[in-house]
Amino acid sequence: MKIGASSESDSNEHRVALVPETVERLVKAGHKVLIEKGAGTIAGFPDVSYSQAGAETVSAIEVAKSVDVFVHIQPPTTDEVKALKNGCLVVSMLNARNDASAVSALASVGATAIAMELVPRIARAQRMDVLSSQASISGYKAALLAANALGKYLPMMMTAAGTIPPAKILVLGAGVAGLQAIATARRLGAIVEAFDVRAAAGEQVESLGAKFIHPPTSEDAEGSGGYAREQTEDEQHVQRLFIKEHLANVDAVITTAAIPGRPAPILITTEMIEVMQPGSVVIDLAAESGGNVEGTAPGEIINTNGISIHGPINVPSSMPFHSSQLYSRNVMALFDLIIDKKHGTLNLNLEDDVIDATCVVHLGEIRHELNS
Repeated sequence: MKIGASSESDSNEHRVALVPETVERLVKAGHKVLIEKGAGTIAGFPDVSYSQAGAETVSAIEVAKSVDVFVHIQPPTTDEVKALKNGCLVVSMLNARNDASAVSALASVGATAIAMELVPRIARAQRMDVLSSQASISGYKAALLAANALGKYLPMMMTAAGTIPPAKILVLGAGVAGLQAIATARRLGAIVEAFDVRAAAGEQVESLGAKFIHPPTSEDAEGSGGYAREQTEDEQHVQRLFIKEHLANVDAVITTAAIPGRPAPILITTEMIEVMQPGSVVIDLAAESGGNVEGTAPGEIINTNGISIHGPINVPSSMPFHSSQLYSRNVMALFDLIIDKKHGTLNLNLEDDVIDATCVVHLGEIRHELNS
């Protein structure tokens, strides 16, 4: 088969969907791999590295019109979709739950499409879990952003001029991103507290050396797939009061709470921000889906009474080398499932749990009503 990847058109996207190590595996398996010229340059993968791995570097349209499997990170452009061969398989993060147009466009040209963000959270699909691999990078980078923006040391410092106490960081949400933020902040020497509506998260938080905080009377709010369920108004009120008590005593807050396919829950209101000390920092990793902090502006830094609220977008793309590498490995794990090793052809078993959940279009037919 011919498998290919092109550059991403989004100016904020610096990742590349296939890296040389994955290309080498595909070539050894007998596939022809086409990569757009310069597609991996910003991520740290020059054209020569692809050539050495056995890929052919061509134009973007040549990739789209020639391949049987088209791999992307963001949804493909209109021109790329129009150029696709009939029956081509597109593997990408399609934002399928929220963007009906991307799914419809692929269906209109007779494509088959797998939305990588829909990989189910089951044990056998862990190696394909793009959301987890990219969230881990986001959590790591969020701790660095907080450290860089905060005008204080994170670790305790004993100097000739006196001892500087460690910074205190509060992490809201102990999923993959939250846990990585906790681990990174702890490695940098900060005192860390973490909040999550799922009681089960407490053990993971404490295993990383942080203190788990949780309203004593609140109910466990773990939903399907390990994600938090949507909270009632009463539950949100109790949680906000509880979080507000802790905000006055921390130097930085990292928020990571998200519900797939829905707007991010508001965890910190404008009124709550007012109790924070001047010079404090908030890193809102949910900025792109509405934000966990009232007033967050995606891609901007807002200053309120001396408190800076950061709304970074596409955080994994700020570390394009490793985020590309992990994404490409997630895709390769998918290929191990859907490519017949003996014949080198696609074998999409729509009854398989992983394929059923992720295959949103099959030969031009939309399979799931994902947009509600």
